[in-house]
Order: sequence, then structure tokens, then C-alpha cells
Amino acid sequence: MKKKITQFIVYFIIWLLLTWSLNYQEVIVGLGVALLAMILTKDLFPDELMKLLNPLRLLLAIIYIPYLIFYIILANFDVAYRVLNPNLPINPGIVKVKTGLKNELARTILANSITLTPGTLTVEVDGDDYYIHWINITSEDPKRQKQIIIDRFEWMLRRIFE
Repeated sequence: MKKKITQFIVYFIIWLLLTWSLNYQEVIVGLGVALLAMILTKDLFPDELMKLLNPLRLLLAIIYIPYLIFYIILANFDVAYRVLNPNLPINPGIVKVKTGLKNELARTILANSITLTPGTLTVEVDGDDYYIHWINITSEDPKRQKQIIIDRFEWMLRRIFE
């Protein structure tokens, strides 16, 4: 029951944010829409999202967005510099790195974070192993590769989801 009430409240808050109005008519319609959405989605509200309602986890999830954007911008500059300066080395290839994340949603967000970062592309996920196309392989050591590609995202995702 707690999950259903939380689900209803989340849907209602989303309605209020989308309408950006506290007009009584829109609030009443929003209550109806939130109730209908709750009934229609049944068990589609994952338990991982319930964990995010913890204030500390929610704060870390909000912080993760600018954190990810920072690394995306850094990687954009790196790739642009490599394109504009032909003397910089490019050593493309596919590397295999292992994650310690157990939560499926966290692993999916990790794969997407890697892909969103220019210069890296998650090609395949096989269990704990991620196969990543990397524009410039700087190390043959798997631990160093994991440190460069995954660790900057993994530590925060672990705190949010596990």
C-alpha cells in the first residue's frame, strides 16, 4: 500500500510540475489523472525508484546530472582537440571492463553514461563485463582501463542505487 501511495504522490507531483498551476480545477483533474495512472501502471513503478525517495539518494541522483554533464563537456573538448590537431594520437579499440554494480538500473545508467561521454561507446554488456569502444586506448592494464572509464561514474551510482 505504501508503494501505491508513493506512486500516486509522484504522479501528482509530476502533474503539478507539468501544469505549473494550483488552480483548483487543474488540481482536481491532476488528482484524477494521478489516480488513473496509478491504477493503469500497477507494478510498473520499479522498486529502484522507491529507493530514490530516500532524501540522501535523491540528492545524490540530482548531483549526478551536473557531474555527468561535466565529464561529457571534458570529453567533448578532448575529442574536438583530437579532431582539430592531427598530431594527437588516436588508438581506437574495444576494451573489456568489469563493473561491481549489482543493481540493473544502476548498470543501465552506467552504460548510458559511458555512451553519452564522447570518445567512448558501450558496445555490449555481458553480465558484469562491459565492452567499450574507446577512441584512444591509453593503457593495456584492465584495472587502469576500468579506473579511467568506469570508476568516475560507478562510485556515485553505487551510493545512489545500492
